[in-house]
Amino acid sequence: MSIFGYFKRRRRARLRAKPFSVEWRRWIEQNVRLFHRLPAQDQVELLGHIQVLVAEKHFEGCGGLPITDEIRVTIAAHACILLLHRQTDYFPYLTSVLVYPGMYAARDERHLGGGFLQKDETPRLGETQQQDRALVLAWDVVRGDTKDPYGGYNLAIHEFAHQLDFENGSTDGTPLLSSREQYTSWADVFGREYSRLRQMLAHGTSTMMSEYAATNPAEFFAVATELFFERPRELRSAHPQLYRELCSYFRQDPAECFEPHNAHPLLP
Repeated sequence: MSIFGYFKRRRRARLRAKPFSVEWRRWIEQNVRLFHRLPAQDQVELLGHIQVLVAEKHFEGCGGLPITDEIRVTIAAHACILLLHRQTDYFPYLTSVLVYPGMYAARDERHLGGGFLQKDETPRLGETQQQDRALVLAWDVVRGDTKDPYGGYNLAIHEFAHQLDFENGSTDGTPLLSSREQYTSWADVFGREYSRLRQMLAHGTSTMMSEYAATNPAEFFAVATELFFERPRELRSAHPQLYRELCSYFRQDPAECFEPHNAHPLLP
């Protein structure tokens, strides 16, 4: 291990061991429904990861939104649920989290040939690109996701899943895995499930996965990750092999912790 890596690990261990703010925990209990599904030891692990993520990433308000501790810890909590039980470098391709109050317009440029450049503005709720080292979220959507225990959508988890996808050096719907065998199994299951989804949509067959999941393998992984945490029992029933692959990668089995009638006891 390099000297830099040694000191980074020590700094992170100190951050995880710090007493957790009572106010921060109150925001998490109010805003992060998934927190209440976690066993007590996982809650403790999650709070430690949150302290590291908030310390290491730059959170910036956009469109007139002031950044508050509520925003920081709510977003960080959703992100860190993806890190439980695993060695992690805390989203190494991410430097900044940009937060808009709501839907925002993103500028797109497209080369048309012959020296012509087309510029458009596209309304978006969130996005992240490996080369930009930034992740963008609409706060009202993140906040709204916490209010619906059955929707299956979670914008923050979706965008941070893309960050996990980047960790193998490409954006292909495959995160950094631990062995050749796991890569083989992942490619087989995810490839088959992605093709199956596209066929079902082409034939108008009902599916629990959104049409957006069929955009490309990267979006398929992000949507599957949302469902894994938000609607785990349904995903396990409808896509058992996909669910097992996600359990193996995340080292979690959220279907066993899922209590829909007590999903968010502290919300008004």
